[in-house]
Amino acid sequence: MDTLSQLFGDCQQWIFETAVQPALFHLGLSNFIEDGYDATMWLLVGLLQIAVLVLVFGPLQRLRPVEPVTDRRQIGVDVLYTLIHRLGAFRLALFFTIDPLWDSVFGQLHVWGFAPFHLDQYWPGVTDKAWVSLIIYLLLFDAVDYFYHRAQHRYGWLWALHAVHHSQRQMTIWSDDRNHLLDDMLRDVLVVFVSQLVGVPPAQFVMVVAITQLAQSFSHANLRMHFGALGERLLVSPRFHRHHHSIAYDASSPGPAGGYNFGALFPIWDVLFRTARFGVGYGPTGIHDQQPEAGGRDYGRGFWSQQWLGIKRLAGRDREPAPESSAPPSAPPPATERA
Repeated sequence: MDTLSQLFGDCQQWIFETAVQPALFHLGLSNFIEDGYDATMWLLVGLLQIAVLVLVFGPLQRLRPVEPVTDRRQIGVDVLYTLIHRLGAFRLALFFTIDPLWDSVFGQLHVWGFAPFHLDQYWPGVTDKAWVSLIIYLLLFDAVDYFYHRAQHRYGWLWALHAVHHSQRQMTIWSDDRNHLLDDMLRDVLVVFVSQLVGVPPAQFVMVVAITQLAQSFSHANLRMHFGALGERLLVSPRFHRHHHSIAYDASSPGPAGGYNFGALFPIWDVLFRTARFGVGYGPTGIHDQQPEAGGRDYGRGFWSQQWLGIKRLAGRDREPAPESSAPPSAPPPATERA
């Protein structure tokens, strides 16, 4: 582990000194040198993640696909979303927008005597072990994601943005980052707030983000795979999460009514709050009102159209199909689709 950490640090230092630092000096941004070094770390993490997607998850998809690839253009749009998020463009936008706000807020709180809880210090000798604290933080932020995800399906204004994610009918390893940018910004506000409250060390935070992103990329894969009766209850599998994207939900609420399998990493939250569905098939994905018989609602074919239509839905200017035509299609017979 120490060797891998050293190798990672050496790579970060090399990229920073050969590319990032000279660019910052050339642009007259030398006062951001320290931030640039941190940004280099996120860039390297993103590059490693994309390497795993291409070299490991991609071949698995081709080995056991759920469905044939029929819409490469939409997959290409998802690749663009992934590059924006994993290679730092989105994080750079947050650095100039949201991060200064939180720095100001928590700086003032510290002046008033606020101190983070430091969750990893709760039980000295146990919770301060690196692997134990990592598991604790993974569980904590997975719970945050679970409740935020349920809110996205419950409240119409959040669903207006989250629908960008569910409108993908050709799910692949690239689909996880297909989100409205405003939706991602709202989630980041919440995650940063929680991380400041519990005092997550920067290195642990990077690990939590990287592991969660990779796990979610895998769970969105066009892959006929599950983890068995026990494993399926420990980690979210492609089959478990595909049911969450099922097109066969009722049309009577802002998002798919009720909904199932909201967990990003661990199914434990779905089990505890009775939103888990195990042993389901590999049915078609999407949103019911995309179907011609339900009105054929347009969620956009390109990056900018998806972002713009999300804003229009949020403002109430992109109306849903008429109620009489919004009945969802019947779920496909599960017997022929079980793994």
